Amino acid sequence: MKKFIEMLATLESADHLQRLELADVNGNIERIENKPGMQGSLKVYHHLWKKYGAINAAAAKEGLSLYAEHTEDAQNNPGKHPNIDRLFEVLENGLKYVVTVF
Repeated sequence: MKKFIEMLATLESADHLQRLELADVNGNIERIENKPGMQGSLKVYHHLWKKYGAINAAAAKEGLSLYAEHTEDAQNNPGKHPNIDRLFEVLENGLKYVVTVF
């Protein structure tokens, strides 16, 4: 199984982005910013948005595989990886997030 760092290397750069905003059906906004500690998630979510047009069940499934070893850590430690937790919630609750890129 590839590691997260190896998975990131296969994705298009997201260095040009300031942030992504994720809006749920109730209009709640969550942000993933281009700053240390969030750049891997920015790259993953940017890839998912470009491929699927939103963060939906198909995107969440792929995202969990891209997070590699961090996915298992997130399962074992809820709250430690909020961007991965969000993908679990999308799958479990049929959620969808509309993405705006800045």
